[in-house]
Amino acid sequence: MHGPGDDAAFSEAKASTPLDGVSVNRRRQRKPAWGMIALGAIVLLALFAAWRYTPIADYVTAGRVSGWARRVRETPWAPLIVIGVYTPAAFVLFPRPLLTLFTVIAFGPWLGFAYGMTGIMLSALVTYYVGRVLRPGMVERLGGEPGAQATKALRKHGLLAMFGLRVVAVAPFAVESIIAGAARMKVWEYALGTFLGMAPGVLVTTVFGNQLAALLRENGGVNFWIIGGAIVLFVAMTWAVKRWFARLA
Repeated sequence: MHGPGDDAAFSEAKASTPLDGVSVNRRRQRKPAWGMIALGAIVLLALFAAWRYTPIADYVTAGRVSGWARRVRETPWAPLIVIGVYTPAAFVLFPRPLLTLFTVIAFGPWLGFAYGMTGIMLSALVTYYVGRVLRPGMVERLGGEPGAQATKALRKHGLLAMFGLRVVAVAPFAVESIIAGAARMKVWEYALGTFLGMAPGVLVTTVFGNQLAALLRENGGVNFWIIGGAIVLFVAMTWAVKRWFARLA
């Protein structure tokens, strides 16, 4: 036997229990991405083991890497190839920083940054127009709830939302671009938001690549203070933009 007071208490407890999908999703989102962290650690350990215990270290030497970079730099059409490679790399989800890293080693920090940003903007426009030819409903269904939220944020906030998406990187680069195209976002807002959001990460990669190039050169030295400072500034900016973007969305 129970009275009306018991029913009220039960209803209140049920309402406060995070059994609905939204509450469960929010609770899951607050958990650390231990799976991704573990996967990243395994990949790093595997690369270290391959470098330490296989003939890779004998083949990929500093002299050979410098030679490859020099041959690329001396090839007249190499900049066009480097810029063009960013577009297929976006579709196959190839790590973009690796492309920028090699570009900086081959062409130096200034041209490396310029070629890297040009390739990124070209791939951004190509993937954007892929989204334009698709029906918005199809893209939202393929993107699921994150895709729908990104579409809503882009339609509501435009440039600011695109900047936040690029910095926080809530989805792969090509997916964000296709969603922006399907949302019929203005091209100039999309391009400017992409440029401003991608430039800090490319700049950090450029700094790291320039220091790595110095290490590969004979008698070259690495300034770990520069590398550490760039990484700390980038992480701090990403954290701040992530908090701001959460309130914006």
